Amino acid sequence: MDYSLLWLDWKRREGLPAYTAALCGEVKTGEGRAALLELAEGFRAMSGLAPAVDRQTGSPCLRLEELEGSGEEFSLFREGGGMCLRGCGKGLLYGAFYLLRHLALGEVFPEKTASPAYPIRMLDHWDNADGSIERGYSGRSFFFREGRPACTARTRDYARLLASCGLNGSCINNVNVKGNALYLLSGKYNKELREIAACLGEYGVALWISVSFSAPMELGGLPTADPLDEGVRAWWRETCASLFAAVPNLAGFLVKADSEGRPGPHTYGRSHAEGANMLAQAVAPHGGRILWRCFVYNCTQDWRDTKTDRARAQCDTFAPLDGLFLPNVYLQAKNGPVDFQIREPVSPLLGRLPRTNSLLEFQLAQEYTGQQRHVCYLPAMFREVLDFRLRHREERDTVAESIQAVTAVSNTGDDPNWTGHDLAAANLFGFGLLSWDPKADPAEIAREWSVLTFGPDPRVTEAVCRILLGSRETYEKYTVPLGIGWMCVPGVHYGPSPEGYEYDRWGTYHRATCRAIGVERGPEGTGYTEQYAPPLAELYREIGSCPEELLLFFHRVPYSHRMKDGRTLLQRIYDDHFEGYEEAEEMARAWDALEGRVPEDAFRRVRERFREQLRSAREWRDIINSWFYRLTEIPDEKGRTLYL
Repeated sequence: MDYSLLWLDWKRREGLPAYTAALCGEVKTGEGRAALLELAEGFRAMSGLAPAVDRQTGSPCLRLEELEGSGEEFSLFREGGGMCLRGCGKGLLYGAFYLLRHLALGEVFPEKTASPAYPIRMLDHWDNADGSIERGYSGRSFFFREGRPACTARTRDYARLLASCGLNGSCINNVNVKGNALYLLSGKYNKELREIAACLGEYGVALWISVSFSAPMELGGLPTADPLDEGVRAWWRETCASLFAAVPNLAGFLVKADSEGRPGPHTYGRSHAEGANMLAQAVAPHGGRILWRCFVYNCTQDWRDTKTDRARAQCDTFAPLDGLFLPNVYLQAKNGPVDFQIREPVSPLLGRLPRTNSLLEFQLAQEYTGQQRHVCYLPAMFREVLDFRLRHREERDTVAESIQAVTAVSNTGDDPNWTGHDLAAANLFGFGLLSWDPKADPAEIAREWSVLTFGPDPRVTEAVCRILLGSRETYEKYTVPLGIGWMCVPGVHYGPSPEGYEYDRWGTYHRATCRAIGVERGPEGTGYTEQYAPPLAELYREIGSCPEELLLFFHRVPYSHRMKDGRTLLQRIYDDHFEGYEEAEEMARAWDALEGRVPEDAFRRVRERFREQLRSAREWRDIINSWFYRLTEIPDEKGRTLYL
């Protein structure tokens, strides 16, 4: 094996309870058998002895009781001197991993009854058929080899990792469908897809694929992809009937339409509801679902246009269509209104779809948060979004209570450590636990991940948790604080470039002058604030009441503006960048102190990543601060070095 098993690399543990010496009960399903296998291997790894496996035993044991059905709930409770794990096959699997994790954390009788918050909890992979990964920072694809899908031993371990943290779905190819990935629909790769689907299915993970809206033209030779054309509808019905019959455990399709040059229903004067519903009708007889991305905006904006606001686009497009989508359509909306920045407000669209299934999309791939070369722990951000009150109702009004599914753009690849940066695996683990339980504590997630990954050394756990839990704010400080966003090198989205996107077509402007910076999004500006429920609109529309961490997202603000602590806006920007770099230095020192306490290969890789993080953070600090200094000719009040 040329890769690690991350948090599933169970460590030896003294003082295991007696019931870990024996497993009993009868399992019937593939997931139930996988649960039994995981428990047997986990107990052996922790104790050094293989447990006895029998249908009945008189000694303390872990008894598995498999129920009929396909539910995901499990119950884990004491039974005499042992324990019982009860659930359907999938429930047994989730319960098995819960038990193993908590035994590894030092618990003896970790009783629990649990069920997931959402029926769909998945990863979106932006893998291309040629093996490359769009916005991938962890090597190449392990789903595609030599231009075609491939099922390998790593596919099974990937499924194990997902199931172990509560995830149950995987879309294996890029939403920007191109090359041989177009032919996933055609039947050409049914054998490979069937093998991948079966391997994932052993661990309760459903297969999804991204499809091109114009596939009837690209594959079927039709002259149109108009969703109301009967020939197009017939083509989709026949294609779906064949594909779903050939690939059991196929859950449905992910679609990016009318977005960043992708074809869609607007090409034919049709609405997104008409486009999504056409596909939904084609997959419905087979139990399929359609995940329809809401990442739709004008990507050819003239920078001279000060009224068009990219942040408004998704809500303007989809909110009027609420209630028009079929029950097996899920609208997939990003957590923020723009594009996975280090700080954005929660997307108002998440509160404007009360009659439509909504799917919340996060990004684990750190496209704008350090690209897995910088440590940036994201579960705290995810929890902030999930806890956010949308203020449309008095009760059950948080984002977590308003959505029906959750997904994240994956951060995995074929690197030996899966995620490029060893500490980035904590983001994958944390997302899984939060998808199962949106109330999971990010600090506890960090602690659990550290112990499972590096062992129970308290000095390691303290240092790793300190690094992780402060890393998002540190990254934000030395890059783009206060919600301004972007200011990165165009295309690659790595490294500072204050005006890189300022005169481009992507609608990501800050419009800085020597006196002020920011786009006014209140009623006197683009009106974006009015997309929120009235209490939030009132909060955001005035500079005085707007949360300071989002000040430059919502408002155009003079550099002389006094922040709540008395500093000017410009001094706050200077201070944040200097402080952020100093905090990054402290994180690197904290990691260096762990030499000899964590595995040498992981220590070396993370140390190398910190060297790059410090180099990059220094560039961010000096370029952004010096750019503001040159623009305003206002020096740092503390006399620190700025460059003309």
